[in-house]
Amino acid sequence: MNSQVAAVSVGIVKGVSVLDLCYEEDSTAEVDFNVVMTGDDEFVEVQGTAEGKPFSRTAMDSLLELGRGGIQTLFALQREALAATTGS
Repeated sequence: MNSQVAAVSVGIVKGVSVLDLCYEEDSTAEVDFNVVMTGDDEFVEVQGTAEGKPFSRTAMDSLLELGRGGIQTLFALQREALAATTGS
């Protein structure tokens, strides 16, 4: 394994930025993104869609940062799980 990999969804639902959208949120989101990153803080995939009116660069940057934060949490959980299974 070269690096950790994790993915999250983010979006804007009723004007609020949301991390890890459930189906109901995703189906009504004004904007939704899939964000996949490596443990080296690099993007593997960014896929975003406006489901109506276009979104701003500021909104996109905010959503990407929200996604990055969620992914960092997933990386920490991955490291904990690996440490528990390897005893290190």
